[in-house]
Amino acid sequence: MSDLFASAGLQNDAPRPLADRLRPRSLAEVVGQEHLTGTDGSLTRLLNGKSFGSLVFWGPPGTGKTTVARLLAHETDLKFEQISAIFSGIADLKKVFEAARQRRAMGQGTLLFVDEIHRFNRAQLDAFLPVMEDGTVTLVGATTENPSFELNAALLSRARVLLFRSLDDVAIAKLLVRAEDLTGRSLPLDEDARGVLVRMADGDGRACLTLAEEVWRSAKRDEIFDAATLQEIVQRRAPIYDKSQEGHYNLISALHKTVRGSDPDAALYYLCRMLDGGEDRLFIARRLVRMAVEDIGLADPQALVVATAAKDAFDFLGSPEGELALAQITVYLACAPKSNAVYNAYKAATRVAKEHGSLPPPRTILNGSTKLMRKIGYGEGYRYDHDEPDAFSGQDYWPEALGRQYFYEPTDRGMETRYGDRLAHWEALRKQRRDEER
Repeated sequence: MSDLFASAGLQNDAPRPLADRLRPRSLAEVVGQEHLTGTDGSLTRLLNGKSFGSLVFWGPPGTGKTTVARLLAHETDLKFEQISAIFSGIADLKKVFEAARQRRAMGQGTLLFVDEIHRFNRAQLDAFLPVMEDGTVTLVGATTENPSFELNAALLSRARVLLFRSLDDVAIAKLLVRAEDLTGRSLPLDEDARGVLVRMADGDGRACLTLAEEVWRSAKRDEIFDAATLQEIVQRRAPIYDKSQEGHYNLISALHKTVRGSDPDAALYYLCRMLDGGEDRLFIARRLVRMAVEDIGLADPQALVVATAAKDAFDFLGSPEGELALAQITVYLACAPKSNAVYNAYKAATRVAKEHGSLPPPRTILNGSTKLMRKIGYGEGYRYDHDEPDAFSGQDYWPEALGRQYFYEPTDRGMETRYGDRLAHWEALRKQRRDEER
């Protein structure tokens, strides 16, 4: 029987993925998170203080969240328990909590690591509160989503959020060197291909090591891959972009701010990131129309016309031909003169309208459509502007209890300079008409 097991190779442990074999054995070995694990890192300081409370690790996949949680348990002599919110329910939580209580009674603490903690619903998250408060468990939750949106306030008030960053090229390169040292083999890649492999990892350490394993499995003896061959062997990973979650909000924010900042190249880059990630094209088109009215406004009134035309062009052409229309309006908006004067005026007018309630307009500008209405002064004294000099009467249109307000302040950019001159001219005429009436 033993010969059968030996011939099948079952007497040995099952093969372990490279990422597992390279798992750090101390916080100092964790790469790419020096702001947490370095000499002055947040976690290092917490450990030096001999105490840390519950934590939420927030960051992209493959950045070391699970590994760091294991190391924290080891450094603090806590029993490490791991569950996944994807596969666990209230019944599972009760079992874990009861086991933690029994350990606590025997003087052993528990670090409970909850992967994908944002997958729990509110009731499940609330179940953690009492065991966090009485010290039954030290909770370490891991999430790829923004905790502000995905976790309830009660849990967040009892835990500290630590941000894990995507691994930069230097950190990914370190992982590859460690993999080569562990296996005793160099990656069969030329310099350009090695750089491409680093970029393919997209900041994910686990993905980097998985790609390296694929390269080693594909290489023949003494074969060296160039960048083109590498891309044929290793299929490109999809961009990390969840169009309903954090990546969605981050990239549309980046697109909006680069348009506002008049950087057409950066704006095109973020537009293409969103297109490549599968974002709804009409969502992008709607946001570009919004940018036209919020950030360009009357500095270039054509911006709204062009943005709406781009949306219609995409509707007409579809994908991929219509995406060029989105690129065109993105560049147009980024290059246009900027003004948020109308946006600010709208907010100010809204605030005043809400604060002052239902003030009636002056009767002068109300239609006297019935005999009774005319008798009480509706429309009395109204001056038809087209019949006035300069087609401007200068009469007061504001509720008497409110008085004249000023919301719109044109900038000196683009077409808005003309509106500023025109408004100044009308204000002078208005003063002149008032003086004439006195």
